[in-house]
Amino acid sequence: MIKKIAVLTTGGDAPGMNPAIRSVVRYGINQRLEVMGVFRGWWGLINEELKPLSHRSVSGIIGQGGTILKTARCPEFRTAEGQSRAAETVRKYNIDGLIVIGGNGSFAAAHEFYKKYNIPCLGIAASIDNDINGIDYTIGTDTAVNTALDAIDKIRDTATSMERIFVVEVMGRESGFIALTVALAGGCEEVIIPEEKMDLNLVCHDIVHGNLVGKMSWIIVVAEGAGKADDIARQITEMTGLETRTVVLGHVQRGGRPTAVSRDLALNFGKIAVDCLIAGKADIAIGLTSGKIAEVAFSVAIQKKELKIENLYKLIKVLT
Repeated sequence: MIKKIAVLTTGGDAPGMNPAIRSVVRYGINQRLEVMGVFRGWWGLINEELKPLSHRSVSGIIGQGGTILKTARCPEFRTAEGQSRAAETVRKYNIDGLIVIGGNGSFAAAHEFYKKYNIPCLGIAASIDNDINGIDYTIGTDTAVNTALDAIDKIRDTATSMERIFVVEVMGRESGFIALTVALAGGCEEVIIPEEKMDLNLVCHDIVHGNLVGKMSWIIVVAEGAGKADDIARQITEMTGLETRTVVLGHVQRGGRPTAVSRDLALNFGKIAVDCLIAGKADIAIGLTSGKIAEVAFSVAIQKKELKIENLYKLIKVLT
């Protein structure tokens, strides 16, 4: 019988993690559970940095970005010694199950931890890259996309006024989801993503042709995993002779007040995760799939997600 659970946030932060923590804590207490908060992810389990959370502990955090529990990369958890110490902490504090809020790297660690020590682990899908396999939408994605879109709308104003080419770099080391989504919603002329081989000659041909017929401004969105904005801008200038500017949005996309979509997903995912632990379920991630909240096995969630890019990519080109 589940009596005490712990919640932690691991990996990269995502807007909506705080509402998810709030949901886990308050719903867990409502279900007569004790809820512990683990600070700095797996590092906190290894080093016993955790404390009980009350209803008041999560007051006022629903609209805050980031995570009150902090998050950190933890190479020590990849070692047998680190995992053993984390398991000892779980036993010492009589924790019956863990709720891990994070992305596929976090879930891979939780999956291994569960298999090795039989400690029930549930995942709440939170990743701005939306790159968790088997899950259509994660906490934080909507906020990150809207943050990038707001920036691109502002860049469009100056690009049109100054008649310049802009290369805007957004996050996405292995996934082009953010780049594709904001390029379409922002009316951008080109998008460069890891999933599609870049043909810079074709991009430059389109720019020159557009310039000849009077199109003097151009916005190219590039996912960080597909190339660096400065390098691409330099090559475009060399190939076209046209002035090019760069904007790297960087970690601004991780912060900010979570949108209503990110909050609603977080609050619902938190409740379902607690219910799953109470029901004796483990080794699964909670996310949105086909418009419904779904349970996805960690073994599936940690596989590489194939982004369906063809229709979006074509539509961006057609609407240019």
